[in-house]
Amino acid sequence: MSEKELLEKEEIFSKVLRAGRRTYFFDVRATKAGDYYLTITESKKFTNDDGSFHYKKHKIYLYKEDFTAFTEILSEMTQYIVNEKGEEVISERHQKDFKREYNTEETTPKTDIESFTDVNFEDI
Repeated sequence: MSEKELLEKEEIFSKVLRAGRRTYFFDVRATKAGDYYLTITESKKFTNDDGSFHYKKHKIYLYKEDFTAFTEILSEMTQYIVNEKGEEVISERHQKDFKREYNTEETTPKTDIESFTDVNFEDI
């Protein structure tokens, strides 16, 4: 049995949080000894220039002996952020009138007209 099949077999309980381009997977898995641990995976979708896409994933393994400390620190940090900045998202991207601006030629998306080769219509 491959490692991937073994990991999939050990999955006990899962929840998914979709958040825009990001998706968070919370998975309870079993150790070889039969104990449980938690994996938290962030998967972020990226689009290539050719229109295809790929995902980048980051994973955290959280074991039972760390649950209490992890939960306390996570709670403290999230509460600090809410107390300091409130619950409203502060980001240009989240503003109702947000329009992406392109400063360089490299980041400017190509339009249908720009994707054609140089054609002089007087030659036709």
